[in-house]
Amino acid sequence: MRWMPSALVMGVHNLLGTSNRQSTRAQNALENIREAMLNGLSVPGASEASKLELKVTYAKDLDDLWYLRGDVMAAISAIDGEARAQQKLNDISAMFRGVLPKSLTSRPRRAGE
Repeated sequence: MRWMPSALVMGVHNLLGTSNRQSTRAQNALENIREAMLNGLSVPGASEASKLELKVTYAKDLDDLWYLRGDVMAAISAIDGEARAQQKLNDISAMFRGVLPKSLTSRPRRAGE
């Protein structure tokens, strides 16, 4: 019989509640970000937004939502203009801080940001 240290470690984490806290935090962030994206897309008369709303609604994790930000920006800017879309997207992007790996969120800053 082979001993699996990862199962033992996971059991201890579950007993201590560390993985549950992180998964609860990630789940809460997922739902909050999903709601913010859907609120941004709820623009009357945007047929492309309805397809995107389905993608956002059925995104399985934070990574999926992170990669949908560009589509959300394009859909909002088509109706509200780019400045308003950028403002909404900045608010949404800020919600990802602390819940995604740094490799997904780190990028060089542009002048003026």
